[in-house]
Amino acid sequence: MKNSVIEDDLEQFQELLNCPEQNWLLGAGISYSAKIPLMYPLTSRIMELIQEDAEALNLITKIKSELPPNLHIEHILSHLGDYCAIASRTLKKEIEICKEKFTLDCIEKIHNKILKYIADTIRYGYVEKPEKIIGDKDNFIVDIKEHFNFINTIFYSLRAGINERRKPIRLFTTNYDTLLEDALALNRIPYWDGFSGGAVAYRSYQYGQIEPMNDAKAHIIKMHGSIDWFQNDDGSLWRVRDRDTYPIKNNRVLIYPQSTKYIATQKDPFSAQFDLLRKSLNSLSYHVLIVCGYSFGDEHINQEIYLSLSNPNNKTVLLAFCEEVDNKIPEALDIWRCSDWGERVYVATQNGLYVGSKSPIKRKEEYDDWWTFSGMTKVLKEGVL
Repeated sequence: MKNSVIEDDLEQFQELLNCPEQNWLLGAGISYSAKIPLMYPLTSRIMELIQEDAEALNLITKIKSELPPNLHIEHILSHLGDYCAIASRTLKKEIEICKEKFTLDCIEKIHNKILKYIADTIRYGYVEKPEKIIGDKDNFIVDIKEHFNFINTIFYSLRAGINERRKPIRLFTTNYDTLLEDALALNRIPYWDGFSGGAVAYRSYQYGQIEPMNDAKAHIIKMHGSIDWFQNDDGSLWRVRDRDTYPIKNNRVLIYPQSTKYIATQKDPFSAQFDLLRKSLNSLSYHVLIVCGYSFGDEHINQEIYLSLSNPNNKTVLLAFCEEVDNKIPEALDIWRCSDWGERVYVATQNGLYVGSKSPIKRKEEYDDWWTFSGMTKVLKEGVL
């Protein structure tokens, strides 16, 4: 029998999950069961593909020598992007890397090639362990089941507060895959993603504009781009199916913003995405930010969350579902929950529920998987208690 304090905290957590105004932040962990690799297995796969290209292997080997040993593919992309930016400002459009000169064209070509490797790996699926399974254009292994169940639950389950909702649910994601969009469509949920058109769509939303108030029940905001985003030489952004021959895509898949991308310009979609996150977290009405599958490893996103929640007038409550590694929650969460505003931070892990700076309270005696994507979806559908 749970004592009254524990029950009160768990009931409060349930009420927060039912909040009518919801913002979600969904990371790579939600796509793991869908057979889309996490960052380090993805890095291993990309490095395997690079081995077959001597020119790319030479440059990436030099890039890796300049980075810490725990690097992953996004670090390499960021480094390449920064070198592109520097080379573009030089008279000869070239730069020296580890005593060898590389032209801007060469760096951009290899950068785009890696982006395509990433897009194909995510599109078709890849499993590294326990048995390696590699998807390809003739054998898609990606599984949408958990995404479908999640969308179905938050839009059709009474426990999710559907009857009280007036505003669309915002789904912020760092993932490049299209499983959330596909799950929305399969559940017949109209959504807005900043593009206008049909199978081929152009980016119509620009930095600083107001989100449209139409019939969309969900707004999906992709913080790091998408495998179906392509940028033309004139800066225009398109959402295009993989095998379409138009518009001309130039193999420039637009995923993962380098540090040089965080500039508030109208042609920079990443600035627009972060502006939407900032506005959502500073809503004048009471709301929740529910996090799942995100490891709190993106400094830019963490900064936006911190700046918003630390504002004395802010009305965001943070509900984070995450795994404790070595019995430790992510450092950012641990700092935030012990801060002056820590009572608005709830963390659900396999070891229980942290409410502010309190020790975790257990929902059940056995192992609790509610921190996983499927486990969280079950809690949304069936309740915390």
